Amino acid sequence: MGSRITVSVVIPVHDTARYLQRCFDSVAAQTLGADRIEVIAVDDGSTDGSGAWLDAWAAAHPRTTVRHEPASGGAGRPRNLGVAQARGRYLFFLDSDDYLGDEALERLVAMAEEHGSDVVQGRIIGIGGRPAPVDLRTTSPDVSLFDSPVYWTLAAYKLWRRSLVDRLGLRFAEGRLVGEDLPFSVPGLLGAAKVSVVADYDCYYLEGRADGSNATRQDLDWPEQLAFTGTVLDLVAAHVPAGPDRDKLMRRHFHGEVLAPFGGHYLARDPAGRAAMAAAAAPLVRQWGTDGVLTALPPGLRLRARHLLAGDAAGLDAVVAADSAAADVPTVIEEGRAYAAYPGFREPAAGLPDELFELTAKVALRQQLDDCHWDGPVLRLRGRARLTGLGPGVPQRAGVLLRRQGVTYLVPADSDDEGHYTCAVDVGHAADGGPLPDGVWTMRITIAAGTLHREAWLPEPAAEAYEPDPEPRLVVRGRAAGPTAVAAFSSVAHGHLNLDVGAVRRPLGRGARGRLRRGPLGGRTAEVTATLPGLPPGARLRPLLTAPERTPLLAAAADTERGPDGRVLVRCALHGLPPGTWEVKLHLEAGTFVRDLPVAGPDGGPLRVTVRRPAHARWARRARSGLGQVLRHAHP
Repeated sequence: MGSRITVSVVIPVHDTARYLQRCFDSVAAQTLGADRIEVIAVDDGSTDGSGAWLDAWAAAHPRTTVRHEPASGGAGRPRNLGVAQARGRYLFFLDSDDYLGDEALERLVAMAEEHGSDVVQGRIIGIGGRPAPVDLRTTSPDVSLFDSPVYWTLAAYKLWRRSLVDRLGLRFAEGRLVGEDLPFSVPGLLGAAKVSVVADYDCYYLEGRADGSNATRQDLDWPEQLAFTGTVLDLVAAHVPAGPDRDKLMRRHFHGEVLAPFGGHYLARDPAGRAAMAAAAAPLVRQWGTDGVLTALPPGLRLRARHLLAGDAAGLDAVVAADSAAADVPTVIEEGRAYAAYPGFREPAAGLPDELFELTAKVALRQQLDDCHWDGPVLRLRGRARLTGLGPGVPQRAGVLLRRQGVTYLVPADSDDEGHYTCAVDVGHAADGGPLPDGVWTMRITIAAGTLHREAWLPEPAAEAYEPDPEPRLVVRGRAAGPTAVAAFSSVAHGHLNLDVGAVRRPLGRGARGRLRRGPLGGRTAEVTATLPGLPPGARLRPLLTAPERTPLLAAAADTERGPDGRVLVRCALHGLPPGTWEVKLHLEAGTFVRDLPVAGPDGGPLRVTVRRPAHARWARRARSGLGQVLRHAHP
């Protein structure tokens, strides 16, 4: 039986009875198949009935093994016991208050099997008010730990190849409430030949307990915990040489383990307790806080590190208190740069340089486009765009940039304090009040806060109803410019929104289809259907016939029926055609806008009509007398 087991799911359990049904149901529901999964549940001294629940579950599910152990003070020992007992080719560590998406293990295993991955990280979803530690957006069979968010979540809930665990002798720290994953995950990730990500499926649901009993929320012996963090940083240094790559990993640990305790836990201590924490953290900052690490930290952490190195307890207290206050730290913007005005900012007595407070590099534009639709000649946009990382009270202005061949036009948007904006891109007035010239214009959102601004490609709308590659439409740019064809389309490669004025890249009426009908006396009628949104009432549509080395023939008139959504049906009897094979096109005249639209026949190729002998003189006389449609010479 053991040889068939693909995944061993190890679940440490300690007083989580109310979450167990959901957790274990999620494993039982895995599409990977029950015969390929074993569950090893380790009851770590539970006192709330969790042990009895596990026994009842195991009695009904033969591939579940339960071990009962005395309370060990953390998830490390239960997981290690599970590793020792596991028989699967892969290990997955599931916390008993969390749960899996139904296809999680199937997708993670498929990635590992196809690409030979040692570790596969699935997309994490935070629930119960607990945020996901990282936002994984891109599925990839092979990621670099130095450029991927994967290293920023060192918790164990990943798929681990068992041979990697055995080869490196990976085990969890025992007796630790927080950070027990680090001695397992750090060498495991750094020693893996290939790390993959499954980001197109919600694999792991991370519970935020309403009673605040998550291990990460507990108070600890922080000087001892910081000493333990020092051993983890030694592990990183042993695997990665000094330089930019090591700095990237160290930044994650400075965020998560070195400086993170200096918040509410720090303020809750008396002066002696605070001094003990500072004394434990200062050597870590001194040894591992290179310029490459510290300059990349946000100002609040950068200042903590500075005060720890200087032994400035008052300065450290003030910065931590400012971050813990209900009000955000204010932002000062000058000459395109932003500063977080923590205590000590530009205070002569503090003697702290501005660069310690600078957050310009941390200011990012976050945006989404919710709707995009045409209203006559106006493209109406609605979305949300905001500069993140700035403090309160900093007004932000939104706009849309239209850019082509070094020329840029700004279309201001209306926005509120939450970053919701609407923008009306009027093709007739978008070029500094004038009509937008023909061409393909890229569209970018821009947000400015004082003299600081950011811009980004405008994405295609998130709304499902939006058609990302719509038919071009006819719009009137004003009396001087007249009508033109315009399309808003998304680039294939990146999904960026563009504006095609003049149907330069997106042909107008590209879906035109036609067929020929024969009348009872042998005459032929051309029927052409096309979609031409925004077709002006006075526009004319007539068949145009062309042939090599022949003068084009244009119908004098045609019957046009208009339907919804810009659909048109054009009929024209073809009489008096000279011999030859003629290609049928649809000639459009809308004021000064003139365009000949290709027409496809039933076989998908151009619609053609062949005349094998001269038309009978009787039909020619009828054509000249006006009884039939007259084909005139078209202007070349």
